[in-house]
Amino acid sequence: MNRKCLTFVVVLLLCVTEVLAQSKICLYGKVVDEYETPVEFASIIVEKQGAFTMTGTGGKYSVTCSRADSLVVTCMMFGYRTKKFVVFASGAQDSLRFDMKIVTKSVMLGEAGITAMRKQTDLVQRIKSGYTRNMPSTTGNGVEEIIATQMGVSTHNELSSQYNVRGGSFDENCVYLNGVEVFRPMLIRSGQQEGLSIINSNMVADIDFSAGGFPARYGDRMSSVLDITYKHPEKFEASLAGSLMGADVYVGFGNQKFSMMNGLRYKTTEYLMGSTDTNGEYDPRFIDFQNYTSWSPTKHWTFDFIGNISDNKYNFEPHDRETKFGTMDSPMSFKVYFDGREKDVFRTYFSSFGITYKFNAQSSLQWLSSAFSTKEQETYDIRGEYWLNSAIGQEQLGVGSYLEHARNYLTAKVFSTALRFRTSINRHSIAAGMGIRSEKIKENSSEWEMRDSSGYSIPHSPDELQLIYNLRAKTSVNSTRFESYLQDNFRFNNNLGVFNLNGGVRLTHNSWNKETLLSPRASLGFIPSANDKFTFRFATGYYYQSPFYKELRDTVKVGSNTLVKLNRDIKSQRSIHFLLGMDYQFKGAGRPFRFSTEVYYKLLDNLIPYNINNLRVVYYGENLAKGHVAGIDFKLFGEFVPGADSWITLSLMSTKQKYKGMSLPLPTDQRYNLSLFFTDFFPGTDKWKMTLKAAFADGLPFGAPHSGIEKNNFRAPAYRRVDIGMSYRLLNNEDKHLSHNPIKNIWLGADMLNVLNINNVNSYYWITDITNTQYAVPNYLTGQRFNFRFLIEM
Repeated sequence: MNRKCLTFVVVLLLCVTEVLAQSKICLYGKVVDEYETPVEFASIIVEKQGAFTMTGTGGKYSVTCSRADSLVVTCMMFGYRTKKFVVFASGAQDSLRFDMKIVTKSVMLGEAGITAMRKQTDLVQRIKSGYTRNMPSTTGNGVEEIIATQMGVSTHNELSSQYNVRGGSFDENCVYLNGVEVFRPMLIRSGQQEGLSIINSNMVADIDFSAGGFPARYGDRMSSVLDITYKHPEKFEASLAGSLMGADVYVGFGNQKFSMMNGLRYKTTEYLMGSTDTNGEYDPRFIDFQNYTSWSPTKHWTFDFIGNISDNKYNFEPHDRETKFGTMDSPMSFKVYFDGREKDVFRTYFSSFGITYKFNAQSSLQWLSSAFSTKEQETYDIRGEYWLNSAIGQEQLGVGSYLEHARNYLTAKVFSTALRFRTSINRHSIAAGMGIRSEKIKENSSEWEMRDSSGYSIPHSPDELQLIYNLRAKTSVNSTRFESYLQDNFRFNNNLGVFNLNGGVRLTHNSWNKETLLSPRASLGFIPSANDKFTFRFATGYYYQSPFYKELRDTVKVGSNTLVKLNRDIKSQRSIHFLLGMDYQFKGAGRPFRFSTEVYYKLLDNLIPYNINNLRVVYYGENLAKGHVAGIDFKLFGEFVPGADSWITLSLMSTKQKYKGMSLPLPTDQRYNLSLFFTDFFPGTDKWKMTLKAAFADGLPFGAPHSGIEKNNFRAPAYRRVDIGMSYRLLNNEDKHLSHNPIKNIWLGADMLNVLNINNVNSYYWITDITNTQYAVPNYLTGQRFNFRFLIEM
C-alpha cells in the first residue's frame, strides 16, 4: 500500500512538473534602434507577470514568463522612446524569438533628426564600421586607421597600420577576428614593407576596442584589444572600389540560415613612395583573398569558416637620394648614390573553423580551431656612396660609403583549439573558456652593415676590417600554451541607478618557460538615476604578456660577431591597470554630443626593454626593467554637422622605466597627442561629403642605432599630418526607385594627402666621420599626394 502511494505521488509530481513546464515560455531576441544598432541595458518587462530582464552585449535578451495567447512586452531605455509590443505565443514551442526595434528620442533641427547616443558602462567601446567608407586612406586598412584616432591611441607613420596604445608597443595590442586571435608577420618592419591587414573592412559588422581594463575573456596583452566580428548578409550585396593605390572587390549573399562573403584586395604604395627623398624603382605589390561562410542548418547548430591567403611582395632598387635638413643657422645637404636592390616576400595563410551549439536562448557552447602559417623572406644588398655638405658654401663635412646586407628567413606555424561556453541566469551573463595553442617557429637570419668614412672603416682598427653591425640567428621554438578564463557580468538597478559589474579571472601556462599565471580583473559601470546624462566606469586588473618569439631573442658577443640565442628563463611582462572614466551627454546648438575622459595608471614590472632600429622593434631578451605609465585622455564626440559623426581626442601621458639604476622614458613616450576625425555634408544635399583626418603628436625618444636605450637622448620632431577627402554621390538608388538597376550607390572621390606638405620624420640615418662626429640625417615620410577613387555598391 505504501509503495502504491509513493508511486502515485511520484507520478503526480511528474505530471505537475510537466504542466508547469508547458505553462512557461522563454522569450529571446535582440533590441536595436532605427539604425539597426544594438541597444544595451534596455529594460524588458512582461506586463502583469513581473518578469524582467536587461539586454546585454549586442542588445541580446532572454526572459522566462508564463505562457499566454498574447503577451504585452515593454521595452524602455534612457534616451529612447518607451515602446510596448504584443507577442502572440499560442503555439506549443518552449521558446520564441522576438526582436524589437525602439526609436531614439529626437529633437528636430530643420530636416535633421538629432538622436540619443549609446551608453558605455564597461571599458570596451563599440565603433561603427561605416566610418571606413569614403575615408582618405594611405594604408588600405580602414579599421586600423579609425582605431588610431581613438582616445589613448597614436601613430607616427602613415605607411603603417600599427598603432601605440597608452605607452605600449605595437606588440602589446591583441587582435581578434570572430573570436580567434590573429597574428602578423614577424620580420616585417612598420612602414613600406607592410601590406594589407587581415581585417577586410567590407566584411566587418562590429568593431569593439579597449585601450585598457578589458575583461578576462580577452587574451594576454598589456595594452589593448581589438575585437572584430564579421557580418552575416541575408541578401545579395557587392561592391567594387579602386584608386591610385589599389582596388578591392566584395561579394556577399545569404539568408537566415546560410551566408557567404568573399573579398579580394590589391594594394600598392608605389605612388606614395614616389614622394619620398629616395628616388628609385619601387614595386610593392600586396594582394589577399578572404572567405567567410556561416551555416545554421537548425536553430541549435551553427558552422563558421574563415579562410585568408595573403601574398605581400616588396621590391626596391634605389637610385639616388638628396635630403636637406638642419637649422636656419646650419643647413645641411645629404646626397647618396645607390647600387643594389631589396627583395622581400611575406606569405601568410590563416583559417578558422567553429561549431556552435545553442542549448536554448540563454546558453551556447562553441568549439573553435584555427591555423596560422607564415613564410617570410627579407633580402637586400645595397651599397651607397654619400656626401654630407654644408648648404652654405658647400663645405664638405663628410664623405664615405656603406654596404648593407641581409639574408633573413623565417617560418612560423601556430595552431589553436578552444571551447567556450556562455549562459545567462537572471541578470548574470557568464562566460567561460579553455584552449591550447601550439607554436613552431624557425629563423635563419644573417645581416650586417659596413661603413667607410674618408677611406677608413668604422669602427676603425689597424689590424682587421670590422663591421659597424652584424647579427647571426639560427634558432627554433616549439612551445605550447594553455589558457582558460571565467567571467561574470552582472547588471542590476536600484534607486541610485543602473550598475554593470564585471569580474573574472584568467589562468595561463607557457611550456617554454614553465610559467603559470593568474590574472584577476574587474570593472564597474554606473548610470546615476539622478542624472542619466552621466556614465561612470572603473576598472582594474592584472595583465600579463607572455613572451612571444621576438621577446625571446637575446644576443651574445662571440668575438666580433653577435649571435642570437633564445632565453628559456624569461618571464612574462606584467601591467597592473587602474582606470577611471566618465561620459557626459549633452546638446550643443541643438545637436547631440558626448564628452568622455579617462584617467589611468599602469604599473609595469618584469619589462623586456626594447629599442627601435630602422623601424623594427628589437628586444633585449631579458627582464631588465620596471616602470609606469600615467595619463589622461579626452574625447568630444558628436554631430558637429547634422547627420555626420565627428570627434576630437586629446591625450596627455608620461612614461618611465628604471633600467640599470637609470630612469628613462619608454621608446613610446608620447607626451601629447591630438587627433581629429571630421565629416561634413554640403548644406541641403547628401551628394557631397567631406572627411578630414588630422594628427598632431609629440615626437618619440631616439638615439644612435645599436647603442642602447640609455643613449636615447634625443627626441624626434612632432608628427603633423592632415588628410582630406571629397566624395560625390553620382547615383543614389538605396530606395530602389530605379527598380531595374541593381546598383545602390556610385561614389566618386578625390583626396589630398598630407595637405600641408609637412616633412615628417620616419627614422634617422647616422653618419660618422673619422673624427667620430655623428650626424643624424632624417628619413622623411611621404609628401603631398592627390588620390582619385571610386566606389560602386550593389
